[in-house]
Amino acid sequence: MEKIKIDIDEVVFEKRNKVYGAYFLRKAYNKYISRALSISVLALLLATIIPFLIYKQARSVNLDKNVGVDFLNMDLPKTTETPPPPPPPPPIDIEKKVKFNRPVVTTDTTEETAMLIQDDLNQQPINTPPVTDEQEIKVEDNLSPVIEQLPPPLLIVEVMPMFVGGDEAREKWLHDNLIYPQIAKEANISGKVIVGFIVEKDGSITNVQLLKGIGGGCDEEAVRVIKAMPKWTIGKQNGVPARVQLNQPIQFTLLN
Repeated sequence: MEKIKIDIDEVVFEKRNKVYGAYFLRKAYNKYISRALSISVLALLLATIIPFLIYKQARSVNLDKNVGVDFLNMDLPKTTETPPPPPPPPPIDIEKKVKFNRPVVTTDTTEETAMLIQDDLNQQPINTPPVTDEQEIKVEDNLSPVIEQLPPPLLIVEVMPMFVGGDEAREKWLHDNLIYPQIAKEANISGKVIVGFIVEKDGSITNVQLLKGIGGGCDEEAVRVIKAMPKWTIGKQNGVPARVQLNQPIQFTLLN
């Protein structure tokens, strides 16, 4: 009896449109599965064999390299250079060395001086010239003047120093005495200049320094005006006059 092979795909798609895509997918399913399995197995074999071959090749290359080692013979004696002998000493003139110098007799008279003993030497002052009756001993006061160390200025005190007449009087004084530099006018320079100074315990202005400038002669003019300020009322801390550090901004503005 002859066996009849029945294709399941033909049975399913009997009396149906085989042009539909599902028919071709089912027909090619086994082929695609076989191809994918073959590719996966081949990729797995390559991923396993290739690293082994690379490792084997690298190891064979390292084994083929010749390594040379030089061993030093430590038993050989060290060669040391002997220093050259010293030069011979110069010849000594024996006749000149033992030559006797005959004493010379003179008619000059010398004063006999008493021989000093060790006690006399110890009693004499060292590096002190003798003082005669005609000389006078003068003691000069060579003490250098003592420079008074001023305490550092404070930034904030209980009673702050103030321009005589208050802030309005200070602004009016600056406005009346400040001169706009001609260079700044021609260069159209304007802005704010900040000058720092110290009000001393007596109200005077010292240590005038430029903190921020704008150029054009405005910086020098601001420093000049601050230095020319009259004395301020003094600042006090705990009822004691104190040095106070202050900053004065001065605005230079060109009027149209």
